[in-house]
Amino acid sequence: AKEKKRHMGDAKHFCPVSLKENFVLYPGLHEYAAKYQEKIYYFSTSECRDKFLKNPEEYVAHNEPIQAPPLRVCLLGTHGAGKTTCARQIAEKLGIFHIQFEEYLQELILPKTKKKVGPHFNEEPEDDDNEMPILSEELEDLSQTMTKTETEKSKQEVELTDEEEAIRANLMDNEALPPEVLDNIICDWWKKEPFRSTGFILDGFPRTVDEAQYLSEQGLCPDVAVYIQVEESDVLDRLFPPRLKKWKERQYKKMENKKKLKDLKAKIRV
Repeated sequence: AKEKKRHMGDAKHFCPVSLKENFVLYPGLHEYAAKYQEKIYYFSTSECRDKFLKNPEEYVAHNEPIQAPPLRVCLLGTHGAGKTTCARQIAEKLGIFHIQFEEYLQELILPKTKKKVGPHFNEEPEDDDNEMPILSEELEDLSQTMTKTETEKSKQEVELTDEEEAIRANLMDNEALPPEVLDNIICDWWKKEPFRSTGFILDGFPRTVDEAQYLSEQGLCPDVAVYIQVEESDVLDRLFPPRLKKWKERQYKKMENKKKLKDLKAKIRV
């Protein structure tokens, strides 16, 4: 109680070195504190404190206040909680970028996979669809059909890089993305333009403790992390009707294909 009120540095309780070098508001720790010109500065690591002490003039304000970085928000929640809807509205209102993490991963491998992958996009394999073109072409020339299908298969088999395979495994089986893949994706949103000077709302990341740990280790601190909590019944009401409609459409398509298939087989027999 007898101690005088501490006068904090220009970056307040944030690390001035992280702010200057990475344009990130990284909370400083009391054990990494230093005094300069009667002001107390807090640092994220001992290395940052040593950098500051070597050349403090580089990290303090001179003629005008230090510029604060733009807003960076992590929006979290279960699938169907309404993250994307909220994120779009917030991004539009605040004039920042909206990054939908899983959609971004899909776009990275879409040129090779040609379709979105994952349990939400998987459909039941329809044998009728595969058999239909073969039987229809069989009416014209069976040998031509065989060569065509073989060439089509060879075109479809496109090799994925190690990074693309890791992204596909993450989308399909929820396997963790290795740090080297995250390095090529996440760091740019904090450190490169136009995100660096505009800010963003990151929809759906981090999803696991390991991904949150990765952000911490890299010094990529969001200014706000929001978790949307929602009842299971609300998620069911939101997701079930469109999925039921899609299932009904697939069932109707199957029935139509079976009728066409029956007619084609009858023509071939004739």
